[in-house]
Amino acid sequence: MNVLADARELAAEGPVCDACLGRAFADRSHGLTNAERGQSLRIAAALDDDEPYESTDTADCWVCEGLCDEFDAWAERCAAAVEDVEFDTYQVGTRTPPLLAENERLLREAAGLEPDAGEAFKSEFNREVGKRIGPLTDTTVDFGRPDVQFTLDVDADQVEVDVHSAFVYGRYRKLERDIPQTEWPCNACDRSGYVGSQPCENCGGTGYLYEHSVEELTAPVVRDVMDGTDAKFHGAGREDVDARMVGTGRPFVIEVLEPRRRDIDTDRLAGDINAFAEGRVEVDRLGLATYESVERVKGLDASKRYRAKVAFDGPVDAEDLTAALADLDGATVEQYTPHRVDHRRASITRTREVYDATGELDDPTHATVEIHGAGGLYVKELVSGDEGRTEPNLADRLGVGAEVTALDVVGVYGEREPFEDPAYFREAAPDPLDVAPDPADSSRDEDDTDASAE
Repeated sequence: MNVLADARELAAEGPVCDACLGRAFADRSHGLTNAERGQSLRIAAALDDDEPYESTDTADCWVCEGLCDEFDAWAERCAAAVEDVEFDTYQVGTRTPPLLAENERLLREAAGLEPDAGEAFKSEFNREVGKRIGPLTDTTVDFGRPDVQFTLDVDADQVEVDVHSAFVYGRYRKLERDIPQTEWPCNACDRSGYVGSQPCENCGGTGYLYEHSVEELTAPVVRDVMDGTDAKFHGAGREDVDARMVGTGRPFVIEVLEPRRRDIDTDRLAGDINAFAEGRVEVDRLGLATYESVERVKGLDASKRYRAKVAFDGPVDAEDLTAALADLDGATVEQYTPHRVDHRRASITRTREVYDATGELDDPTHATVEIHGAGGLYVKELVSGDEGRTEPNLADRLGVGAEVTALDVVGVYGEREPFEDPAYFREAAPDPLDVAPDPADSSRDEDDTDASAE
């Protein structure tokens, strides 16, 4: 059988609209809608048979039950559903009634065609409604990760809208100690603030062990500016709660759920965050980022530079300190899980590189040292030795006990490429910061869940 013969068979099954007729031949020719394809076949058959041309009203079609005449109406409903939402890209999906799929199957079966001949109604509905949404909203289709997902539930006669998250990249500096990166709930009261009917003594009835967090001082501002329902904080590792994060800052991404605003001024946003944080935390290098930026920030191997105040159990000679640090400069360090984290980290030996180690005495029993090391290097234990769990260490090299009394992280750098890769931004990316200076490949344990924490 040829195309015209097949078209005659389909048309003979009852009133079939042009779109449903043409959809069975959607793999024939290009540049035509299914309705144009169906009408052309109907005209060609009439000419070939020398019979009067008869059109079919879409409303009378037993296959789609008139739905092929509602593309414009559904597109207008979609546009109305997001009239107060800023977005640049979208995608359309359709849920079709089982009866409609059965009608399509019966139509092709009666004409002797394969059940999947041409195109499914769902595909046509997605496309035809989708191409009408763009002009109505001044946006474009994105088949990857769009800003908005429309789901057309034909059976329920409703439009569902999923507004995908927006992402803001930046770097933060934590200028006060005893501020965790994320909220730290009290385990004693399970963040309720009460043990039984009494206020929890462990947290003072707040439900949290610390009054502030980097997350609490940043994410709510971004959420409010972008008019979202919630916000999540994603950091490139984290510093100890008693450590400051200064210098170039630590990369982070804030994910805003269901934002109604996306086109924001990130410079103004940085000012809003810094004002809200009141000197406890400050951010810069903000930029509108992509969905993939979260994995990038959380997964990119990074080195860290630290500044530590060190107290010694006895007097130390300046030349001895210089020699001990020179021994650590470029050293490969083996660290068994430190005592202070062994309740939450696997008990294994981790191997890390020290890229650089310098320092000077403040007085005979105190020094300031700077250490640049691979991600996951436990700096406090590199100084103290942690009762032999870290080898080599500064205390052993000096022959005197040593303890970090104050720790600052002064830089977080990508090991082999900067965090600020333009591919992960929706706008011009901030200028990239330097990567670690030609580090040797450091081993990575498969079970190293602490690879980016200090």
